[in-house]
Order: sequence, then C-alpha cells, then structure tokens
Amino acid sequence: MALYGIIRIRGIPDTPPKVRYILSLLRLHKKFHATVYPSSLPGIDGMLIEAQHWITWGELEYDTLYRLILYRGRAPGNKRVTDEYIAKLTPYKSIKELVDALFAEKVYLHKISNIVKPVFRLHPPKGGFKGSIKKHYKDGGELGYRGKDINKLILRMI
Repeated sequence: MALYGIIRIRGIPDTPPKVRYILSLLRLHKKFHATVYPSSLPGIDGMLIEAQHWITWGELEYDTLYRLILYRGRAPGNKRVTDEYIAKLTPYKSIKELVDALFAEKVYLHKISNIVKPVFRLHPPKGGFKGSIKKHYKDGGELGYRGKDINKLILRMI
C-alpha cells in the first residue's frame, strides 16, 4: 500500500466548520503543516476529498519520507530525530528502518506520536507555488490530488 503525504496549503479564513474539524482530525492546524497517513486507513479518502480545497496530497516515495523525517521530524520537546534517538526508543535501529516499517505498515506515524511528532512543519516552497492556491492541481493550481508530484513539492518545502 501507499503512504499519502498531505500538506495544508490554505489558512484559516473562510474555512467551514466541517472542513476545520476534518483538518484537525488530520492534524493540519496551520498552513504548511504536513502529515503522513497510509492510503488503506478507513475513511481517509473521504476526508481528503472533503478538505480538497485547503490541502494537497499524493503518494510518497521512500527517499522523500526519509528526508522528511531526517530534516523536519521532531520528537516531543521539539528535539531533532536522529538514528540514536530512534534506536533508543524503538525496536528500529535507524530512521531508514523506521521508514521501511512505515511503508510495510508495521507501524503508523500517528500511532507513535510519543516518539516522533506526526506533524512536520515545512517552509513555503522554494521558488513559490507554480499555480494558484485557489485552483485544483489538474486545472493548473496547487490544491487537491497530485499523485507522485507531491514528492517534488515536499522536497522544495524541506
């Protein structure tokens, strides 16, 4: 199965209460926050479709998730996530083994929030957005489902 990388693109104003609730369930409280969820999670597709005018998402690649955890991953207390930290608190010896377990769905990032925070705070993309943040990706904008192209966006935001 695939892992979805989900990024909040738009802010709070004019957000309907139902969408605001869905974004809080996805832990996307602020603009440029990102989360990772498995695509097999029940109800995830419906939540993404409902909030598609505020977020963008797609399937993550191994290297992108590794870089995301290495550079933007934080432990409780806002400490950096390192191989030593992962080896001390989990059965995995390194970040690469943790990423392998995430892709194999042996562990979920939102279930180990006491070890690694499930939210990644990203920078605005280098070079800016290529399209409008009010249009869908398929219409030349930035919102909604973008497939494998989410990896390019995340790497520009790390």
